[in-house]
Amino acid sequence: MKKLIIVAVLGIATLGLSAQDSGMGAGAIIGEPTGLSGKTWLSSNDAIDAGVAWSMSNGWFHLHADYLWHVFDVIPVEKGQLPLYFGGGARVGFGPYVSLGARVPVGLDYLFDGTPLDVFIELVPGLQIIPDTQFEMGGGIGVRYWF
Repeated sequence: MKKLIIVAVLGIATLGLSAQDSGMGAGAIIGEPTGLSGKTWLSSNDAIDAGVAWSMSNGWFHLHADYLWHVFDVIPVEKGQLPLYFGGGARVGFGPYVSLGARVPVGLDYLFDGTPLDVFIELVPGLQIIPDTQFEMGGGIGVRYWF
């Protein structure tokens, strides 16, 4: 697993892109779960976000991927951009058994002007589907470097 993470980070690093609203970014998220965060832009408003993390609440290894829509004109800022984003995705957890669930992330992402960094905060309500059905709540604060 350690080799897979290193290969993924190196693969992202070789892309040579630097804008926060295009290309790919990699960083970390602290919260529930805590781990590595990656994001790639598909267009000026749409992106795919993914995470490889550890759930502090249940001690499980966690993978997730979300499709995100960004709205840039909700909160005006003097420098940079502060889009509101929302979307849908899935997560899988590995612990005593495998669990599968749906996610609905909602957050704010500050894109620095002229610096290849962004910081974000998100809340992620969700629904575990397998092995049983139950409501979940996650979220966190993170930072990514853009290549």
